[in-house]
Formats: sequence, C-alpha cells, structure tokens
Amino acid sequence: MTLMVQTLPTPATLSFPPDFLWGAATAAYQIEGAAQADGRGESIWDRYCATPGMVLNGDSGLVACDHYHRWREDIALMRKMNLQAYRFSIAWPRILPDGRGKINTAGLDFYDRLTDGLLEAGITPYATLYHWDLPQALQDKGGWANRETAYAFAEYTEAVLLRLGDRVAGWITHNEPWCAAFLGYKIGRHAPGLTDERAAIAATHHLLLSHGLAMPIIRQYAPKAEAGITLNLVPFQAAHPGSADDIAVQNHDCEQNRLFLDPIFKGQYPVDHALMQEMAAQLVQPGDMQLISAPIDFLGINYYFRKVLETNPTQPGQVHQVRPEGLYTTMDWEVYPEGLYELLMRLQRDYPCRYVITENGASGEDKPAADGQVLDRLRLDYLREHFRQAHRAIADGVKLSGYFVWSLLDNFEWAWGYSRRFGLVYVDYATQQRIIKESGHWYGQVIGANGLA
Repeated sequence: MTLMVQTLPTPATLSFPPDFLWGAATAAYQIEGAAQADGRGESIWDRYCATPGMVLNGDSGLVACDHYHRWREDIALMRKMNLQAYRFSIAWPRILPDGRGKINTAGLDFYDRLTDGLLEAGITPYATLYHWDLPQALQDKGGWANRETAYAFAEYTEAVLLRLGDRVAGWITHNEPWCAAFLGYKIGRHAPGLTDERAAIAATHHLLLSHGLAMPIIRQYAPKAEAGITLNLVPFQAAHPGSADDIAVQNHDCEQNRLFLDPIFKGQYPVDHALMQEMAAQLVQPGDMQLISAPIDFLGINYYFRKVLETNPTQPGQVHQVRPEGLYTTMDWEVYPEGLYELLMRLQRDYPCRYVITENGASGEDKPAADGQVLDRLRLDYLREHFRQAHRAIADGVKLSGYFVWSLLDNFEWAWGYSRRFGLVYVDYATQQRIIKESGHWYGQVIGANGLA
C-alpha cells in the first residue's frame, strides 16, 4: 500500500505590476520646521498654532522634524528603505511670502536642492503644490472664500513650475481640498479655524477652480510630467441597510466625496447638494466648470477608514457614526482594509481614471525598545492588509499605478500636535534622531520584491 502524502502549496507571492511605483509622503508644514528662515512668510497654520487652545499642548510646526536642514539625512533614509518615489509638498509662504507679488528665490532654492538630491539618489520626485499652508496675507483678504485666492494660486504655480517643472515627474495641485474647506472654514478644527458653512462652500469652489487654473500651467512648463489632484475619500455604509440610514449615507457621500468628484470628472456639482446649488449662481462663472473638469492623468486617493452611519428614529435628521467592533489606531480610526478595495471598485465604476494611493497609513504607540529598535507591528499589519486589498483591486481591473505610505517621518499631526505618530521612521523631537521602524524595514522588503509573500 502506497502512502499518499499531500504536499501543501507554498504561499503565492502577490506580485504588483512591473512599473508599480512605491513611495512615501510628507507635507511641508508637518516636517520642515525653519518657519522663519530664509524669507519664509507667515502661513495660516503659523497663526492657528499661535492661537491658544487650537492645537493640542500648544504645539506648532516651528521646528517639527527640521527637514529643512536635514533633508540629506532624510533622503539617505529613503534609500535605505528602497523608496522609488517621494511625495513632498511645497510651502507657498516660502515661495511668495505675501501670497502674491515678489518671489522669494531662497525658498525655491530649497526645493531645487531637494529635487536634485532625490534624483541623484534615484528617487522620483512627486510634488504637491498645496497641503494647507496658505499664506496668512491671503487669509487676511478672505482666504479660499475669496475668488482672488484661486488666481493667486495660479501665479504661485507658475513660479514653482518655472523652476522645477523640468525635473519633477508628478504634480498634485491640492491635497484633500475637503479638509481645507470644511475642517478649515466650517468645522474650525484646522486653520484658519472658522465655522461658517457658506464660507466652506465658497472655499470648495475656489479650491477646485484653482486646481483648474493650475493644470494648464503644469502642462505648459512640465509637458512630460503627470498631473492630478488628491482627494480624501471615505466609503460610507448604513448601519441598517434599507432604512433611513441609506439617506444619511447618500447625504454624507455627497458632501465628502461627490462634491469634489463630480466637478472634476463630470463638470458639475451634485444636484442633491442644496447649499452648493443655491450658491452656484454667485460662485460659478462662465468657463469655471470646464477648467475644473479638464482631464487629469491620475486621481490621488487618501484612504484611512470607513464610516458607518445610523439615524435616530425618534429624531429625524439626527445622524451619528457607529463604532464597529474591531481594531483602532491611536487616532481612533477603525482599521478596515476592505474599504480600500470597495472604494477603488466604486471609483472605477463611477469615475474611471488611473489612480495613485497618495496616502495610507496608521498612527501607533511607537517608542524605542531597550535595544533601540522601534517595533510597530500594528502599522506593519495595517499596511500589509491594505496592500493586499490594493492588489485585489488591480486583479479586478482597477488602474492603480502607485502607493505612497503616510508618512515617511513621525511629524506634526495638525490639531493633534506631536501626540500622534504615523511615520515609517521614528523621530525623537528633542534630539532629531531618526530610527527606521520595523514597518519601514519591512516596507523596504516589499518594495524590493515588488509584492507580498
């Protein structure tokens, strides 16, 4: 009698497309520091941080990670992690301290050095033109609620592209305009800290208009580069499908997602956003929607969590967010990797394009162990499962071409100050020592293999 021995298959490698781009992302105000160096002007985040009670522990980006002076060291860390690309943002107040007018060449010189350093290291530069640090001089004139700010952004874009357009491979006009408009002008949790819903709607249109004005400038000065915009998109789900929760999902999806996706891809605002439709007559001028909906090369997607909504049957119109059982990060954000797949499939169906994950990551309780290592298994597991969902989406036909982990470094986390750590690299803020975390070393292996075991 022959004994049949079953051989268990070895786990298959989830290989990504050969030209898939792996990187990490940061933002100027969160890491650069040097807030008063070399002619940089004041930003709305400088003012916001200086306002008592706005930022946890009174923290600010005055020093942050001192990347402005330590960029060479940080590029060396990128190389150790095998990064193929680096997404950074450019600080508008460094280029035009007053928002418009005289160009500060010292500010451009910094990004010149950074771009050349990345290229010398074999790392592809991706630049975001606006990651929330509006010059305070423009906010004093109404900020994004003022249409003139969109034209100021076009002037700023031209100043930057004239200097860097020949070397930066990817351009992103805006990072998360929903946050800039709603957290900044309606909810007040971000700079400039206003609570005016109509100002938030005006800011939404002017942010999108400025994107539209910037795109032809990018095309002119960087004809070989790719260009797009980054949105923070949230999959909404009903706690009780088939109930009034479905209407809540539709309404929240409208304001968070479709309010930005529809004008970019369809050239119109959602008909079910009542306030935007009411204000459109005073906001939207002839030609605006054509500018906003001009073709982009890719849509940047920032994904972190889903939201499950439930209505109160005894109080119509009252909606709250349900907290499903499961794992949560120190931001109290649910870990829900399947949401990335669901989001990508929805986008492919309703807003077909090529996509790049421009942010995805997790905050954790990270600190060096006695041997100096920083073990951050929560982040490693988080990224691995999201990479799996990205691979699943690609296998199902989604045109996903790149992935930028948030973030390269622990940094100033906006209203949370320095209390939340997202980095692949640990930063000791007192000494500015950097330590690549377990997740950073692992990510380097993923990049080297272009896939997951």
